[in-house]
Amino acid sequence: QVQLVESGGGLVQAGGSLRLSCAASGTISSIYGAGWYRQAPGKQRELVAQISTSGTTNYADSVKGRFTISRDNAKSTVYLQMGSLKPEDTAVYYCNAAILSASVGGLSDYWGQGTQVTVSS
Repeated sequence: QVQLVESGGGLVQAGGSLRLSCAASGTISSIYGAGWYRQAPGKQRELVAQISTSGTTNYADSVKGRFTISRDNAKSTVYLQMGSLKPEDTAVYYCNAAILSASVGGLSDYWGQGTQVTVSS
């Protein structure tokens, strides 16, 4: 069984920083593309940042220059460093990854349970 577990969310004042972590556990052969998404109340889930196997990154316009996505393949972990946070960044943040697992029998798409980020003004 493969799982993604997010951590690092919380309450922060506007202008502050947080680092989210997404750790994959289970019988993992490789983690391919990964990304962070967020969903604010009453809104659709939206892409925040993506990182490819080779480390190529892509960001939503709303977070460019403020957020950085990175990965540590040895730890099977993806990070989202968030800075200059704004109240509009308040949302539940979800980790997503394409993971190759021998126990599951192939490449599958996984989601974490989400972590709440609240930015106060």
